Amino acid sequence: MSAMRLLVLGAVRHHGRAHGYMVRNDLEYWGAHDWANTKPGSIYHALKQMAKQGLLLAHDVAPSVAGGPPRVEYEVTDEGEEAFFALLRESLSDWKPKLDLLSAAIGFIVELPREEVIALLKQRLAGLEGWRTSVTEYYTPAEGPASLGHIGEIMELWVTTADDGLEWTRGLIQRLEAGSYVMAGEGETFKGVLPEGAENPYATGPHPGDEAAGGPRKGD
Repeated sequence: MSAMRLLVLGAVRHHGRAHGYMVRNDLEYWGAHDWANTKPGSIYHALKQMAKQGLLLAHDVAPSVAGGPPRVEYEVTDEGEEAFFALLRESLSDWKPKLDLLSAAIGFIVELPREEVIALLKQRLAGLEGWRTSVTEYYTPAEGPASLGHIGEIMELWVTTADDGLEWTRGLIQRLEAGSYVMAGEGETFKGVLPEGAENPYATGPHPGDEAAGGPRKGD
């Protein structure tokens, strides 16, 4: 599973059709460059690779009057749509995805119906509870990590991580059950994308490859 794949597919879906610079701009606007290590070069590479894999359809767009290579716009194919939702569902229900992948999935929960998201999160809860139980078969938190020597700190880390995950997941389920957020099928969902040409207050560029990916060009 890949946070980059989920983020890029999701960003393109939000626009319908998007060039690489728009995708990069959105991911930086979401702060993904900090929590998912989505570097510009990696984003542009991911777009090209997913086009080769049939998840995205690439469209050549005429170059600007200033010249230069044609810009490419991407849209999600039917296969890409299936891949996006499969990865989203798996990331929400799995109790052990990396934090960047879980964060990406949470960013797209409004693409699914409310009851489905709640059901997926309850699967995550069950997995976390099972993991915690398996750890406490060998470690009793009440006795503290020192009871097992410094190795007990590993068990303490696992139990604490499980407890934090359980608390956060239960809280999100409660918020969803109480009606928080507009989910799929309930109306216009929040996208959080930047209109083309809008200034990004969190931009880290310019970067090599921005012009070819649809970014600003000299003379445009």
